Amino acid sequence: MPRTILTVLAIAALIYIALCLMLFLAQRIFIYYPQPKSAADNSPTLTLNVEGARVLVGTRPHPGPDAVIYFGGNAEDVSYSLPILADAFPERSLFALNYRGYGGSTGKASETALIADALVLFDRVRIDHPHIVVIGRSLGSGVAIHVASERPVERLVLVTPYDSLLKLAAGQFRYFPIRWLLLDKFESWRYAPKVSAPTRLIAAQNDEVIPAASTEALYEHLPESLATLTVIRGVGHNSISESPEYIPALRGAP
Repeated sequence: MPRTILTVLAIAALIYIALCLMLFLAQRIFIYYPQPKSAADNSPTLTLNVEGARVLVGTRPHPGPDAVIYFGGNAEDVSYSLPILADAFPERSLFALNYRGYGGSTGKASETALIADALVLFDRVRIDHPHIVVIGRSLGSGVAIHVASERPVERLVLVTPYDSLLKLAAGQFRYFPIRWLLLDKFESWRYAPKVSAPTRLIAAQNDEVIPAASTEALYEHLPESLATLTVIRGVGHNSISESPEYIPALRGAP
């Protein structure tokens, strides 16, 4: 083989390896988009001192044994979801987790950290609230389903959920060995069969982020007798909460 061709192939190989390395090192920049604490957020805050971080939880206290724990999307300021959740669950206390690096929480987000913090929050809330509805939206659906697979959740709601972040990333970066590069895989399908709570999946008809096939694949892995799938028409991934059908769907209305 001519030396020129070998040189070109060697350069191409080095460029490809460099791109793989860059993707590996920067991967969490593509997954997490931390939002600062909103100046308009006056909700009471619960502080969790977890390993390596101080995690803040937005709350809306309410007397009684019932609560909702909410895990938001990858670029979400969860304080904006508290009024919606209050409309949907006026009789429950509300807890919205600010992931590490989000909303005044310290530390850096990762799959391991998010799930560990979520379990700590669940156990803390359950001391006073034995009946807990867990809601996860988008990225947070992966956190929520993991919690529901390990804790006694009363009901699980997954908004714009996916079966595997790994599969989604592999589809976006087709020519890279994503399986070997990705650290935070969020493979929700692995935990779905372990969920024992009634579960509702809420999908957006025009979701431009999560393909319908990904949501349907997750639905197929959940126990058939427990899971329902609701598709809200005419909305996208980020506009689903603006639909008048959204709050009834959260409540569990048909």
